[in-house]
Amino acid sequence: MIAIRSGFLTNPDIGASMRRHLIAAAVLAAAPLAAQAESLVVYTSQPNEDAQATIDAFMAANPEVQVDWVRDGTTKIMARLRAEIEAGNPQPDVLFIADSATMEGLKAEGRLMPYPEADVSGLARGLYDDEKTWFSTKLITSGIVYNTRSEAKPQTWADLVEGPCAGKVAMPSPLTSGAATIHMAALTANPELGWDYYQKLADTGAVAQGGNGGVMKAVAGGEKLCGIIVDFLPIREAQKGAPVAFVFPPLGVSAVTEPAAILSTAKNPDAARAFIDFLLSTQGQELAAQMGYLPADASVPAPEGFPARDTITLMDFDPAKALAEDEANKAKFTEIFGG
Repeated sequence: MIAIRSGFLTNPDIGASMRRHLIAAAVLAAAPLAAQAESLVVYTSQPNEDAQATIDAFMAANPEVQVDWVRDGTTKIMARLRAEIEAGNPQPDVLFIADSATMEGLKAEGRLMPYPEADVSGLARGLYDDEKTWFSTKLITSGIVYNTRSEAKPQTWADLVEGPCAGKVAMPSPLTSGAATIHMAALTANPELGWDYYQKLADTGAVAQGGNGGVMKAVAGGEKLCGIIVDFLPIREAQKGAPVAFVFPPLGVSAVTEPAAILSTAKNPDAARAFIDFLLSTQGQELAAQMGYLPADASVPAPEGFPARDTITLMDFDPAKALAEDEANKAKFTEIFGG
């Protein structure tokens, strides 16, 4: 390829014939690159700022790939994809959404393309599909938040149903929040908690409604003393001076893992594989940490405000089981807390 410095072609010392020759050479040299340029379509539920940062970093590392992306909540992204599938024209090459249970549903339908060569050496078992159709990119855990100006200093899940927190707990509803859905599946499957724990939360007056943002507002504002919430919200707000603290209970926390997968209908599988490679690479995992999330790769340091990864216990979570029991779990939750 011929590189031409800015202003070179307008230099009066360059003859017209030479100018025409250089322009023609530049066009010919650029043509193969344009022909080889790949277009990648990504559907993601990442927050806008995070999605833009991810796409920008990937394109900087892979300048031959042009990325077109669509961002919305997982529920709306899936509704859009379902409509496209029904119309016989699914658009995305890569799906990059909140939870692995949704990915398991797509896998069961044959909608995901295996990527056997993906490097999962940095991921613990359970953070990727055994058949390598989806891959976790980060850990967004759900634990306990409390107002630091109050007498409540909960450290365990039991502390939310007894002591100062009892009756003063806010929590997101699994009927609204994907993270709360995963949290419900993980806690109710835990033999030390189960559905009895959710019944105790309801019996002591815990309020379960809306999403994580509402919980943050209620606890930071003092309306509630304690809550169940995704980690990054109170950790970020505490760094800004909000009177909140986040706790990782020793029994364990649930985690949404923001998995990525290649659609079986991908029009650009090579570019899609490059995107997966980037997300799982050290660079991609460090980017997740820079955004304020726990990287899925435990060898990459956690961001400021988080404890060391080896001090955080993750509860067991079976995405296929959670998917199969999702309807029954939500019906049970509604029975306990009301619609």
